[in-house]
Amino acid sequence: MTQIQIDFNQPLKKIKTMHAMGQPPFAGGFLSFDFSHMRHLQSAHVPFSRLHDVGGLYGGFRFVDIPNIFRDFDADETDPASYDFAFTDVLLEAMAEYDLKPIFRLGVTIENQMHIKAYRIHPPKDFSKWARICEHVIRHYNEGWANGYRYGIEYWEIWNEPENGPTPQDNQMWTGTPEQYFELYDVTAKHLKACFGDTIKVGGYGSCGFGIIAFEPEKFGYDIPRRPWDEAKVKRYRFHVEFLHGFLAYIKEHHSPIDFFSWHSYSTVERTLVMDDFLHRTLTEYGYGNLETHLNEWNNANGNDKFGTSLASASVAAMMCAMQNAHTDMLCYYDSRLQASAFGGLFAPLTYQPVCTYYSFLAFGELYTLGTQVASSTDDKEIYTLAATDGEKKAIMIVNTAREARELTVNVDGSWTVSLIDREHLLTETDLCAQRFTLQPNQVAFLTQ
Repeated sequence: MTQIQIDFNQPLKKIKTMHAMGQPPFAGGFLSFDFSHMRHLQSAHVPFSRLHDVGGLYGGFRFVDIPNIFRDFDADETDPASYDFAFTDVLLEAMAEYDLKPIFRLGVTIENQMHIKAYRIHPPKDFSKWARICEHVIRHYNEGWANGYRYGIEYWEIWNEPENGPTPQDNQMWTGTPEQYFELYDVTAKHLKACFGDTIKVGGYGSCGFGIIAFEPEKFGYDIPRRPWDEAKVKRYRFHVEFLHGFLAYIKEHHSPIDFFSWHSYSTVERTLVMDDFLHRTLTEYGYGNLETHLNEWNNANGNDKFGTSLASASVAAMMCAMQNAHTDMLCYYDSRLQASAFGGLFAPLTYQPVCTYYSFLAFGELYTLGTQVASSTDDKEIYTLAATDGEKKAIMIVNTAREARELTVNVDGSWTVSLIDREHLLTETDLCAQRFTLQPNQVAFLTQ
């Protein structure tokens, strides 16, 4: 018997944004775009969507990327005629219609075919001019420049995964040196903060993460199972940590502005929690212990074999519950695209209908709107719980990640509705008794009162 303890009289903190997205869902045809699928994110009270790889995983030539917006780097960056905002305008107009705020990545889309030819991932030939181009992009969307908008976009991320590979031949995001990226970040962050001050937040760098800890846990002071040794991955992952230390040392020495640090994980809940702790310790070591952090790419059930499965819906629910109690301030799931992808886990690629994974985000959105996390605990390491209230309404998420069913007792009083999420249940109401019921493997229960 697994006991779930809930205390609605013990408020803890605000429910964090653990259900933000990467890539908002939309479809494009020969005649028009269909942005109506963003309504599903609106229904789940998703407040943010990160704009990276929007043009497609293998590169895109219309949306968001700086080379798409400013197509001739030799043009006059102060002249509105030098900019092509057309497609990005249409996208951001649709996002505004569905109350979806952008996290705007200033940079380029990943180039997975770079072993053939890299097109857009080279360091800009003039860092100061690149920063001024970014300035005018912000002015267009926040200050109305060039027949623009006043969206008040808060988060502006400088590049993405510049440490993607330890050599330019391996790197799918940056063909320059680490020091060149550090300088680009410094020049751009200083310029943007000088222009806009605290009306925006600048950060980066979309770190690939810290997977080396799983191969050498004792080196980093963690008692977790070791992954089987893989020389190529070890070399790559060591570089990720070396790059992190180099970046933090550089921005500290140069007093570079930074409002948030972003990073990525495609690992398990347990390993992601360790990486979260490692990042917090490392930031603290360099004097950035209070810095806002975003895990703005994550997916712990990616892969064609996991798409639309109960494993996927339970895995993402467990991650959101666990990270609510970690250091990271925001999660952006990768991603909510409609097209077929091992990473786009929310919508069936032919019908565009939500699959069970989406309903875990829908349920978390209800916790998010309630606002205040209250104390919840369990004596079972394979069960995750999270509870919230707004002072009147109450809700509890319980996730079973075990391979076996769990009989649960929950110390709640009164009448509750118990809904289930798995492949056969899409946040489906049941007649289960909230005080005692059985939760199947990879099943999520959502209790509301």
